[in-house]
Amino acid sequence: MTRTRHAVALASGGVDSSTAMAIAIKQGFYVHALSFDYGQRHRCELEAAAKVVHSLGIEDHVITPIDLRAFGGSALTDDIDVPKNRDIARISAGIPVTYVPARNTIFLSFALGWCEILRAQDIFIGVNAVDYSGYPDCRPEFIQAYEHLANLATKAGVEGSARYTIHAPLLHMSKADIIRAGNEAGVDFAVTHSCYDPSPEGLACGACDSCILRRKGFEEAGIPDPARYGS
Repeated sequence: MTRTRHAVALASGGVDSSTAMAIAIKQGFYVHALSFDYGQRHRCELEAAAKVVHSLGIEDHVITPIDLRAFGGSALTDDIDVPKNRDIARISAGIPVTYVPARNTIFLSFALGWCEILRAQDIFIGVNAVDYSGYPDCRPEFIQAYEHLANLATKAGVEGSARYTIHAPLLHMSKADIIRAGNEAGVDFAVTHSCYDPSPEGLACGACDSCILRRKGFEEAGIPDPARYGS
């Protein structure tokens, strides 16, 4: 297949972003993958992102450093304990301390800048408004507002030479549906990483919100979870 449409896809190494990238490829886009070394405590996700990108046959992968630890304010970028062993009702109630302030706004801004350079008009992001752990920047209202912003804040958008689209193909899927879609699109889930608080060896804790949602998703999808858990 000749891929003439280019897209930037955010690649975290997790189930959702990996599935979104695979869907972009399936839709015929030539994908440029973008990851961030932002000071996250689960930095081993970057190794997973590189493995996912390679497994999907993506040739262009940029890992950009941003020091969000300079601000902190999140269990992922500060000395704050990651919540463990919460039930689904508690996970879905309110915004958890694993929320990184303005993270998706920042990430999409970098993706938009790269799109301008590439003369691409499409950005893929694996946000989800169903099993989304309460993050405000994973809601459809956010995606719609950012797409509007993208077309106001860019040279190509103002001049009318581009119409930017933020693709969030997983937005209204359950985690089980995402896993099924990723499996169908060829994602190798064995190289993905979801845990917020992995061991020094990279083993998933099995108890943080992300691990719980991942395990629940694989169980409901009827697909074995290939992640390596420490407990």
